[in-house]
Amino acid sequence: MPWLLLATAGLLEIVFAFAMKSSEGFTRWLPALVTVATGVASVILLSVSLKTIPVGTGYAVWTGIGAVGTAVVGILALGDSATPARIACIALILFGIIGLRLVPA
Repeated sequence: MPWLLLATAGLLEIVFAFAMKSSEGFTRWLPALVTVATGVASVILLSVSLKTIPVGTGYAVWTGIGAVGTAVVGILALGDSATPARIACIALILFGIIGLRLVPA
């Protein structure tokens, strides 16, 4: 269950990032509210998962899911650059996330 909470927290980080961009510096109220709600929910789920997952592992996985997910959605939905070097860097983060999940604490 803690890993599911952590994964959900990471997914909320992706929504958080795109809502923040859509809020245009918190000048648009609905995206701004989504930003705050998803940010708070993400941190709460992270903190609950950290009751059993080591903090270094949990935080790295949380930020990694957010970073990889945001980069991939940016490429697919917003036309962000998808150069081979950028894809390789995203893959390295993904491998790190998988490694942290598989390696015993």
